[in-house]
Amino acid sequence: MATVSKALILAAGLGTRMLPATKAVPKEMLPIVDRPLIQYAVEEAVAAGIEEVVFVIAEGKEAIREHFGSATRADAHATAKGDADLIDLVRRPAGLARFDWAFQDEPKGIAHAVACARPYLEGEPFALIFPDDLILSRRSCVAQLVEAYEQTQGSVIAVHAVAPEEIPQYGIVDPVGGGNPARLRGVVEKPRVEDAPSTLGIVGRYILSATIFEHIDRIPPGKNGELQITDALMSQIAAGEVVSGLQYEGQRYDTGRPLGYLVAQVAAAMARPELARPARERLALLLGEGA
Repeated sequence: MATVSKALILAAGLGTRMLPATKAVPKEMLPIVDRPLIQYAVEEAVAAGIEEVVFVIAEGKEAIREHFGSATRADAHATAKGDADLIDLVRRPAGLARFDWAFQDEPKGIAHAVACARPYLEGEPFALIFPDDLILSRRSCVAQLVEAYEQTQGSVIAVHAVAPEEIPQYGIVDPVGGGNPARLRGVVEKPRVEDAPSTLGIVGRYILSATIFEHIDRIPPGKNGELQITDALMSQIAAGEVVSGLQYEGQRYDTGRPLGYLVAQVAAAMARPELARPARERLALLLGEGA
């Protein structure tokens, strides 16, 4: 049985919804408390037993590569000081996993971005992670998906219940029965509320089975000439392959929007034992002042 030992993290987007903060800083490098957003994604993957992480980046995303390297000014400073705790803190990102890098020259859709990493991933299942979605949970969301993959031996999509008015903002899955994971008969991209087959929306975490690149090769470009991963998953379903949806345990925060990013900051702080109490006290004062 094929095991999931690699993860693909997509980090080539422009982050236009967070401008001007992302004008010169990659959106994935925006901090959540004291770690960049993309480090949370890597740590989530590593907690699932992932040993190798492949990043798809674009021009202007060099800071991501530097963060997971070991020859920065911060590394030199920590070494010169001889502070063991500081050295460990600065070196930790580079030691989380093995890293590889692929480039997407122009935005042609999610499936196109996945295909850019083909040389590193073809022939085996892998986790696909969108770092904009910060998922805080007691157990790594990727670990939950890996377990579902081992059970189903097919692609698995992370899903959660969404409010009816939010349905047009999501890809919505069409499950067979009420199991968890549940086999899917289809995926509908941003349907009208009345056309939605369920209220289960797709979140930026997947396990893609080893045939996914064959199906990316088969799908035609869609709107704006882009290749979408949902179309490749639908191709898998049409071919009789197992594709499932998993309602994961945890809370997802959309950090690609200012309000979601703000809420994620608070949630991440509250999940830290050393910060939870003082953060709660400061927030109570702030909210009291605004009453």
